[in-house]
Amino acid sequence: VQLQAFGGGLVQSGGSLRLSCAASGSPFSFNFGGWYRQAPGEQRNLVGTIARNGMTVYADSVKGRFTISRDNDKNTVYLQMNSLKPEDTAVYYCYGNLRLRGSFVSRDYWGQGTLVTVSS
Repeated sequence: VQLQAFGGGLVQSGGSLRLSCAASGSPFSFNFGGWYRQAPGEQRNLVGTIARNGMTVYADSVKGRFTISRDNDKNTVYLQMNSLKPEDTAVYYCYGNLRLRGSFVSRDYWGQGTLVTVSS
């Protein structure tokens, strides 16, 4: 199983970007997933999480600006980022809590990071 993140890039302050994270590989059940971010010199922090039923939780710093959604048929989680600020500049990592078919145990899988740079 692997997760692949797409959609990072350079955007001006106030602009928007949409990140995607697709899970693929061995048959699995995609439980919850979401995004973390890590700015230079800082620890990795939660951006938000989405459950299989669509319930979401967001960090206070992104509430009202970022929206996480998912397409269960495509095993994909999205992060729509609006009203971006320079302080949103970071490497964004997606993760998914998956249970492989035939297993009773779920675990987190991580995608590669994708860089988001917001210029002032």
